[in-house]
Amino acid sequence: MYQNLTTYNPEEIESKLYEEWERKGYFHEEVDTEKKPFSIVLPPPNVTGMLHMGHALDNTLQDILIRFKRMQGYNVLWMPGTDHAGIATQIKVEEMLAKEEGKTRYDLGREKFIERVWQWKEEYGDTIVKQIRSLGASCDWSRERFTMDEHCSKAVREVFCQLYEKGLIYQGERITNWCPRCHTALSDVEVEHEDESGHLWYIKYPVIGESNRFVTVATTRPETMFGDVAVAVNPEDDRYKDLIGKKLLLPFVNREIPVIADDYVDSSFGTGCVKITPAHDPNDFEMGQRHSLESIIVMNLDGSMNDKAGQFSGLSREKARIAVVDELTNMGLLATIEDHNHSVGHCSRCHTTVEPLTTKQWFVAMKSLAEPALKVVTDKHIEFVPERFTKTYTNWLESIRDWCISRQLWWGHRIPAWYCDDCGETIVSRDDIDVCPKCGSIHIHQDPDVLDTWFSSALWPFATMGWPEETAELKQWYPTSVLVTGYDIIFFWVARMIFQGLEFKKDIPFKHVFIHGLVRDSQGRKMSKSLGNGINPLDVISEYGADALRFTLVTGNTPGNDMRFYMERVEANRNFANKIWNASKFVLMNLDDFDEQFTPNDEDLTLADKWIIEKYNEAVTNITSNLDKFELGEAASTVYDFIWNTYCDWYIELAKPRLYNKQGGRDRQTVQYLLVTILRHMLELLHPFMPFVTEHIWQHLPHEGESIVIAKWPTALHFNENIEAAKTMEIVMDAIKGIRNMRAEMNVPMGKRSEVIIAITDESLRKTITEHDDYFITLAWAEKVTILDKDAVKPENATVTVVNGLEAYLLLKDLIDADKEKSRIVKDKESVKKEIMRLEKKLNNEGFLSKAPKTVIEGERLKLDEYKQKEQALLEREAFLETL
Repeated sequence: MYQNLTTYNPEEIESKLYEEWERKGYFHEEVDTEKKPFSIVLPPPNVTGMLHMGHALDNTLQDILIRFKRMQGYNVLWMPGTDHAGIATQIKVEEMLAKEEGKTRYDLGREKFIERVWQWKEEYGDTIVKQIRSLGASCDWSRERFTMDEHCSKAVREVFCQLYEKGLIYQGERITNWCPRCHTALSDVEVEHEDESGHLWYIKYPVIGESNRFVTVATTRPETMFGDVAVAVNPEDDRYKDLIGKKLLLPFVNREIPVIADDYVDSSFGTGCVKITPAHDPNDFEMGQRHSLESIIVMNLDGSMNDKAGQFSGLSREKARIAVVDELTNMGLLATIEDHNHSVGHCSRCHTTVEPLTTKQWFVAMKSLAEPALKVVTDKHIEFVPERFTKTYTNWLESIRDWCISRQLWWGHRIPAWYCDDCGETIVSRDDIDVCPKCGSIHIHQDPDVLDTWFSSALWPFATMGWPEETAELKQWYPTSVLVTGYDIIFFWVARMIFQGLEFKKDIPFKHVFIHGLVRDSQGRKMSKSLGNGINPLDVISEYGADALRFTLVTGNTPGNDMRFYMERVEANRNFANKIWNASKFVLMNLDDFDEQFTPNDEDLTLADKWIIEKYNEAVTNITSNLDKFELGEAASTVYDFIWNTYCDWYIELAKPRLYNKQGGRDRQTVQYLLVTILRHMLELLHPFMPFVTEHIWQHLPHEGESIVIAKWPTALHFNENIEAAKTMEIVMDAIKGIRNMRAEMNVPMGKRSEVIIAITDESLRKTITEHDDYFITLAWAEKVTILDKDAVKPENATVTVVNGLEAYLLLKDLIDADKEKSRIVKDKESVKKEIMRLEKKLNNEGFLSKAPKTVIEGERLKLDEYKQKEQALLEREAFLETL
């Protein structure tokens, strides 16, 4: 009647099922105000990206929540899309141009280069989207967005103009992180700091008017000394109080610079005298602002020295450092050199060492935006899961600096600002302009810079839903329900979405921020190309299936913590899928006379039936509760344990005698009903975690509806409460487990049956055990079950397991062939004796003891102790057998 399953092959079923789900529109929902909304925005991967384990984890967690809520009947939206990734994409296309055509972007010009980037995006930009699909992610692809599509671009320009009109966006000369390779400014969070071995160079600056007196400064960057405008000391440092206000002569350029006092100076670092280079150090820049010092830039934008460096002009900063140190040595102005480990910033995209550099940039003033963004988190309108990441978020916002949003790139959202060449007016406009509104000149040009990529992705929760129009999608699904992301972009993205949402939607962008950690290799190392330890999730999917990968990622995951990835666990989870498959095949094979209209009464239920119903109801409650609390790993472990242990290993085995009884009547119908009903609901509980195998099996079972994707989330089975019956069943199961363990310890062959003798210690159990002695025959390989009378003598020469309410005995004579066991022991004793003699001889050999390493000698002594213990155990076993 019901089509049986073939061999489980994920490669055959996964892609076909996903195509069918998309074709039938299961991932798309129209706005339905009658339903409770649930929404997530997909953290938009870069169009340059390839699926890695971090993506796989992030998308799996989101998909679990989305599938769960969809089955619960929520009006669900999972909004997907990709990010234009300004720097990364421009680098990618520039590299392609150089390799294939030997050209730079300047050879093409801005307009042609942008056309080429769009061509590249159309050809390669959806690669990661296809890969996300292979994972089973049930995004609403009909609503897919791109950060530079027409609607998102309109939202970006509107936000820029509004912030500018409120005075929150301004242009100014500030020190920023400059990448000499990418030729652009970077925000603080786009700089990766790495500890490097370097040096502290101690340079002597002559004190003007005092012969043979010098002030010695310690610096890690002697090549920037041409931009020094002062030397600072701490005002409380008695060593240098008499120098404050005096002038020093800056070597090479022979410029006079003052000695100033500032509390920022750490008297314990170096000599306690600090060279101040405002154009090339962020702390010096702040000090320069406080003391109204000049800012002198000594480098070009490519990191080479400019004409301010005099004889070193044109050298790279690295070569200039070497040349400056050599020349200072020759001049007798280098006091000493010390080894010094320090943190060095690198561009997060190309890994070039970042140069702090004063340039003219666009900034967002952050103070008034950060305050409400802090408040909504401290007031718990937005909650971090786990809660400890609240501190990470608040610490950053409390010390936030103004955000540099301009990038010297060609690919990205062009800054909507125009400059009049005739009157000097700056015009910020929502629409492109070609005439100066102030003087009427047509000699105007647009700012060449583009916006930081994170400026547009900060608008993602509302720009993707149609803002600045007030759409039905915004009304229904904003604020979104939860943001799922890694802890590494709390600063990049999470904080910025919060303050932009509050500013432009007057509401939080999401209610929960569910933070996950990194996926590391089996040794706990971060996956990287340099280590060669990266694992491609697509390779894992190809070999084991998406379900096995997903289940591995979620069961190894606790919120906020890094996880180690083991291929052995993927294989084990593939075995789990096989276990479900084979259990389902068994059930389907026994449904030839299944009556879909039959529903058992409470009176039809056996002890095992009552137990499985209670365990199932308990599992539903726990899984649902843990999913609601974002404890996805706990939920997955619960469903795994219920399926593997409770249903497959126990209930199916207990059900077999009743299934095989073709004349079973209501008893057979009852067990069929429970096997099918609980299996179907188990698949529904497992579906968010393993969508493909669950759908395939579900379609073979008796069911209602088109697909498990849109099936109702399971609820408890409605029978009378059977908690006490379930407890009794657990006692029986404990006894059966004890009997199995005794047989294993005695090396009893699997097929050999023996009598089980049961002594009841809790008389309330006698009737139950008497009526269900068949459980021991089925699952404890009992030849027969003897239940002792209350006052009967307990057997001797027997092994016993004691559980709450009863004792179960196995007669040793039934389990052991004493003569055969004695013969085996004699052989084992001879073998052990030989090893003891060999080891004793070795450990009495002075030559071995004098030459062998201590660890080897200790290892041999441990072996000797182990063999002596084994010999003793064999002697005791031999003596015991003599008593039988």
